[in-house]
Amino acid sequence: MLGHVIVPFQDTSHVKRHSPRDWDAASYDQVADPMTRWGAAVLDRLPLRGDERVLDAGCGSGRVTELLVERLPRGAVVALDGSQAMIEQARSRLARFGDRVEYIVADLGRPLPIVELVDAILSTATFHWVLDHDALFRNLAAVLQTGGRLVAQCGGAGNVASIRRVLAGIGDGWLGDAHFETPAATSGRLEAAGFVDVECWLTDEPTSFEPGVPFETYLRTVVLGSHVARLPEPERDAFVHAVASALPEARIDYVRLNILARRAA
Repeated sequence: MLGHVIVPFQDTSHVKRHSPRDWDAASYDQVADPMTRWGAAVLDRLPLRGDERVLDAGCGSGRVTELLVERLPRGAVVALDGSQAMIEQARSRLARFGDRVEYIVADLGRPLPIVELVDAILSTATFHWVLDHDALFRNLAAVLQTGGRLVAQCGGAGNVASIRRVLAGIGDGWLGDAHFETPAATSGRLEAAGFVDVECWLTDEPTSFEPGVPFETYLRTVVLGSHVARLPEPERDAFVHAVASALPEARIDYVRLNILARRAA
């Protein structure tokens, strides 16, 4: 086990493609209550004996990872994220678990630097940040034991539709770099990647926030992070405020894509 070693991974054999952005991990950790709430419910769908080795694919700041490790008293977790800052935040949160957590910085859209196969994969609020879902599921299948379970949730078709309507009319109309998919398309991709017993479905998770600064902080950190990164520093606050002001209320129309699958032989 690699313990607290961080393993950067770059695959230069691929042509130019979208890469994960780095995050303001400290701010994310403070505003991630919705993702933690959903993640805890998704974790409940993953049957565990307590001695497995589980990949948290997109661990973020480690809030859901912490719940996962607590359910593996004799097991271990591979905490993987595309953001160096998120991994550092997770490592701080999970320090009490010692070498039962391995930390890896890697892009889920590329082959993963995991040599020892994992017994299961958990992922929450991550897959929509990976543009190539065909590659995503191939890469996950490649590191999962035969019969191992994939239990995940991410943004699905229709996610943040009200915000995207506002974005279409601001600046150059860029809607962002997220990939919100349908259950049917996701099921097909999973089966093509070697998964069976596939179940995919959408759930509405409308979420309200305190208006004003708290809502704008959340938008800036989570939903609009890629948009803000494209702007000069002096324009960022005004952009976030414009998006928040154009919405009818401090509420996000989240739609979650839920995934259950098992790795075939």
